[in-house]
Amino acid sequence: MSWFRRYRLGPLLGLVLLVLILSITSQQFLTVSNLLDVLLQTSVNALLAIGMTFVILTAGIDLSVGSTLALTSALAAEWMVGGTNPWLAGIAALCIGGVAGAFNGVLVAYARLAPFIVTLGTMTLFRGLTEIYTNGQPIFNLPNSFNGLGNGSILKIPVPVWITIVMFFIAWAVLSRTVAGRRIYAIGGNEKVAYLAGVRAKRYLVAVYVVSGILAALAGLILTSRLATAEPTAGNGYELDAITAVVLGGTSLFGGEGTLVGTIIGALILGVIDNGLNLLNVSSFYQDAVKGLVILIAIMLDRKKSDGR
Repeated sequence: MSWFRRYRLGPLLGLVLLVLILSITSQQFLTVSNLLDVLLQTSVNALLAIGMTFVILTAGIDLSVGSTLALTSALAAEWMVGGTNPWLAGIAALCIGGVAGAFNGVLVAYARLAPFIVTLGTMTLFRGLTEIYTNGQPIFNLPNSFNGLGNGSILKIPVPVWITIVMFFIAWAVLSRTVAGRRIYAIGGNEKVAYLAGVRAKRYLVAVYVVSGILAALAGLILTSRLATAEPTAGNGYELDAITAVVLGGTSLFGGEGTLVGTIIGALILGVIDNGLNLLNVSSFYQDAVKGLVILIAIMLDRKKSDGR
């Protein structure tokens, strides 16, 4: 079965099996409207997971994406309520997401602190700043012109799905078709060897966290538009979903190995599980238990794969 491992068909097979099971157990699952709902619900996590893939490929981790999402969306929402053009508010939010990512990256690359510790700290810091800025209250009355980002559609496909597709192809091109992409993989494989080969590892480490921060901010804008409100608790726990999607898709937590195609498949697996359990009227408590089990399985599979190298 070497060809099976070579082409990383495991995640795809898992997704196909899930779809088959749910199509049998629920008549609603394979309807066009429900499948579009799955794609729409998956789009936010997929964007976070794309950014997380860049980070994990360098053997890093970004636990702050959920808090970055909340902070940037709260800032953008408050600016829009105050009369700022939604486009300008959105661009500013993306820039702040990039700055938040750069803050993580500098601490990891130049202060040589462990990514887990750094982003655990900034996760709490950014969440606290969000609570302070919003006084713990949601922000309402967003302009109608902002609604299209999360609720609009093009050719009957939701706008967030199109955005995710575009971001995927851009990210895929960077990782698969550029020197920068090859160097990101090299850093994850062995940072010291990459440095000796002339790769400026520190700059690339900062860059991947910037990418993660920008995509977290973009996901936050989409989520805020969909809900028509900015919640200070938005994105709580989203970092775990993003990490799970990346690992389910075959990217190693130890860095240097993985694909964005696998990440998208991993995000779809989580989206299908959530949707299927809702269709089957499974209690939310059981849904959390299932998701936790999926996380453990993903980590065990990643460990087994790394031990087998």
